[in-house]
Amino acid sequence: MKIPFTKAHGARNDFLLTWAEDVTGGDARAMARAICHRHTGIGADGWMLVSPASDNDHGSIRLYNSDGSDSEISGNGTRCAAAFVLISSSAGGLETDTVRIGTGAGTKHLRVLSRRDRLFEFEMNMGSPSYHPQQLRFALDVDGERLDAAILNVGNPQCAVFVDEFPAGWRELGKRIEWHSMFPHRTNVSFVKVLDAHTIEVLFWERGAGETMSSGTGSTGAAAAAVLRKSAISPIEVRTPAGSLPVRWDSADLFLTGPAEIVAQGEFYFESETS
Repeated sequence: MKIPFTKAHGARNDFLLTWAEDVTGGDARAMARAICHRHTGIGADGWMLVSPASDNDHGSIRLYNSDGSDSEISGNGTRCAAAFVLISSSAGGLETDTVRIGTGAGTKHLRVLSRRDRLFEFEMNMGSPSYHPQQLRFALDVDGERLDAAILNVGNPQCAVFVDEFPAGWRELGKRIEWHSMFPHRTNVSFVKVLDAHTIEVLFWERGAGETMSSGTGSTGAAAAAVLRKSAISPIEVRTPAGSLPVRWDSADLFLTGPAEIVAQGEFYFESETS
């Protein structure tokens, strides 16, 4: 089976995008695992099936993590989807300053700040975080180690662990937190170091994907947690291994700014795991 794809990345958080109508039948989760595999597939943090425009949206996405599990939303991935829709619609004359993308966390509005060929910069309305005040400074017990955590949701679940210095074994710790019994549906994990009132540095362990170079929802969750804990003030520069992602909190909503770049197109030859 041939699966057409477009590859894009948002701050080195990479995704493969395919029109949903080009995938008929088969196990989408198995396809996601295969196409996202770094050695035997194309390689990506996630795979998105994109549906065409509706009355409300310019396009909508269903996101699979690289392990085949579902995800409600990716901030970086939604920017990639917006770029994909604009590139795909260029011949059809879609010209807009704001792109509406349907996600598992609702419709997201992305404002085009700049475009140079296949490289875009968007500001995306991430909506309002949801949280319980008592979980903003939560002592999370991980195998006897008590971590200073903030638990919240920014369209997907986030556990932000605040540290003075990043632990040497943060990847293994992130994996253990992802699968912690407190999170029956697993969680995304960020390790957050506050540098000053407007700057944080963050490392990411994402649910279903593992370590990623950056995370849009992770950056948003970390910034929101820092503000809610009164450790930082909006606007916030989130420094990631892939560069900075600015986050601002305007009234009730959080806004994330970042790039999205289309880098490749092609076909993936899928064979089922049982064949």
